Amino acid sequence: MPLLMAVSVVLGMIIGSFYANHFSGNRLSIINSSSNKLNNLLRIVDDQYVDTVNVNGLVEKAMPQILGELDPHSVYIAAKDVQLANDDLSSSFSGVGIEFVIRDDTLRVQQVISNGPSERAGVLAGDKIVSVDGEPFVGKTLTNEEAMQRLKGPKDTKVTLGIMRRGDKKIYDIVVTRGDIPTKTVTATYMLNDNTGYLRIKKFGENTYPEVLIALAKLSQQGFDNLTIDLRGNTGGFMQSAIQIANEFLPRNNLIVYTQGRKSPRQEYRSDGRGSYQQIPIVVLIDEGSASASEILAGAIQDNDRGTIIGRRSFGKGLVQQPIAFNDGSMIRLTIARYYSPSGRCIQKPYTSGDNKDYEDDLLSRYEHGEFFSQDSIHHTGPEYHTRLGRTVYGGGGITPDIFVAEDTTDVTSYYKQALLSGLVMQFAFEYTDENRQTLSEIKDVKELEKYLVRRNIVERFAQYAEKNGLKRRNLLIQRSHKLLERLLNSRIIYNMMSEEAWLTYLNSDDPAIRETQRVFSAGEAFPKAPETVASAEKSSKPRGK
Repeated sequence: MPLLMAVSVVLGMIIGSFYANHFSGNRLSIINSSSNKLNNLLRIVDDQYVDTVNVNGLVEKAMPQILGELDPHSVYIAAKDVQLANDDLSSSFSGVGIEFVIRDDTLRVQQVISNGPSERAGVLAGDKIVSVDGEPFVGKTLTNEEAMQRLKGPKDTKVTLGIMRRGDKKIYDIVVTRGDIPTKTVTATYMLNDNTGYLRIKKFGENTYPEVLIALAKLSQQGFDNLTIDLRGNTGGFMQSAIQIANEFLPRNNLIVYTQGRKSPRQEYRSDGRGSYQQIPIVVLIDEGSASASEILAGAIQDNDRGTIIGRRSFGKGLVQQPIAFNDGSMIRLTIARYYSPSGRCIQKPYTSGDNKDYEDDLLSRYEHGEFFSQDSIHHTGPEYHTRLGRTVYGGGGITPDIFVAEDTTDVTSYYKQALLSGLVMQFAFEYTDENRQTLSEIKDVKELEKYLVRRNIVERFAQYAEKNGLKRRNLLIQRSHKLLERLLNSRIIYNMMSEEAWLTYLNSDDPAIRETQRVFSAGEAFPKAPETVASAEKSSKPRGK
């Protein structure tokens, strides 16, 4: 007994000393480790704070803040948002199979995916979805995120959609069995002319490479001799997809890209020489919206002098993220390395850790400084590098194109800007489509639909609609911007009635970058020349004196 009592006293003293040292005001004795410090802080708050605290909520709020102190692309994704984030780059997701817009606090079906669950159940383009599983699905709180969460779900599960149709006040309950909906990342494949193929890559998902192979096979059947790859607005995705696509066009052992970080040793990715299109002339289109994997592909083509890059300077994202999952279903995408193009340049534009404002405002800053309108306004902050042939390229901020194509603002007026920013263009296009859906659905060809819309004087109809909805009519400005307004309105109606490929076909028919692409192919200039070759060619073209 005396021994047991002595042991108890000693243990009591040790435990008392522990709590006294750890929870006595300024005498907190925390191990000198940041991770332990954070853990102890949360434990102390949970144990001693004056009010009840949701510690899990604190952690959820703190995680984005901590990662935000690192770089602009390390992010935290809450468990409820992980599936949505992953679906964006997966080859398919499970849902009802519709494209929708939210107009007047109501979800409206813009397109029904062919042979998808909704089409099989009888949902039609133009339908309004006013309830889901018996619960109201309208109101000012309705968002795209909420709509996607309610309409998506596990395969073979059922969802009841309350549908209203134009001219009918009755609500129809339609039961839709969710199914796999393929996610297409190659959204257009067609011939620009008799010998030039065109393919548009919207993003780089897990299935993009096989989609590109299918697109190239389709173009081969149509006899293409030149290839245009459109990466404008492509914000990136899986690096591996970009590497696989670059491999199709490069000779054996050409460096495509390499990555390197503090804990990530240099890893090179080279072409294996098995590509089926190593000799075809290529043009790659980029703009300020082309980022990440888009810049890997464009950089590989440019640095290896394999093709010509046309457009405007790309975004400048050269950081590699690795997804890391937590037990609660949440995840982070942590930057672990930078990627470098074959010439050795890092495409990442400058940023200040913990201060993302300038980074987020970069494109606006470029616009204000005139970079979208003049090649001379591009400011290169990084060092010079050289391609295989010795051409100069720059690091430190995106891919600078070989041929610059300015954004055309010749006929942009204040009326045009207001119409665009107000959302009235999209609203009018949807309502016009909805009101004339039966007539428009009988026209199957893009050019025929364009001719039909031109005869309907769409711009005048829009001006009347916009005036009724608060946009003052300005006849002189409307006249000046008539071509731009007509092109914009027609393109949205074509998109609503047909497909993204039809929409791009229409827009590309009068696109300056496409015109420049066709000129390059016609002149045989798709393959870059060494600077010495260009200089000697210019010299030989000058008259020689006797």
